[in-house]
Amino acid sequence: MNISNKLTVSRLILAFVFMAFLFIPGLLFKIIAFLVFCFASLTDFFDGWLARKRNEITDLGKLLDPIADKVLVLAAFLSFVEMHLIWAWMVVIIIIRELLITGLRILAITRGKVLEAGAAGKHKTVSQMLTIFFILIVLIVREIGVVQGFWTPKVENLVNCGIIILMFITIVLTVSSGFSYMWLNRKIIRSL
Repeated sequence: MNISNKLTVSRLILAFVFMAFLFIPGLLFKIIAFLVFCFASLTDFFDGWLARKRNEITDLGKLLDPIADKVLVLAAFLSFVEMHLIWAWMVVIIIIRELLITGLRILAITRGKVLEAGAAGKHKTVSQMLTIFFILIVLIVREIGVVQGFWTPKVENLVNCGIIILMFITIVLTVSSGFSYMWLNRKIIRSL
């Protein structure tokens, strides 16, 4: 297994490490969870960059990379559902979209075809990551605010509204990118 694939596998492991720290009470553990998520997100950039630079793009990497990405993102969103920060139906929509698109990609790979991500998918990923980072920062600020006394019910309600608005934007981009992806690849999908 080359270094790129090892980085991809590390992202799978880091998703669970991230979740473990996120659920431990206290500011320090929220910061550690945030840093673990940041590091795991960086591995997504570096595994692809290294694979291209070293000419080590493998079928295993093509298969594992999108799965590792989805596991990391869904670990965060499912954690936020458990923490009552977002609604479960929102994550179900994201899961359905990711399963459909990842399933299509995997099926295409088994038939010797590679379905590339489109611009809409990249916008979806950016919106998901920005939403996750925002929520993680909110959790850190909330830990500080409870101790310092500035985290009032009014602030809590305002922040929760912001989270829900970001999630609605993420859901719209997630669904629209799924339809866009299927439309752009309709000829390939029909041939499967």
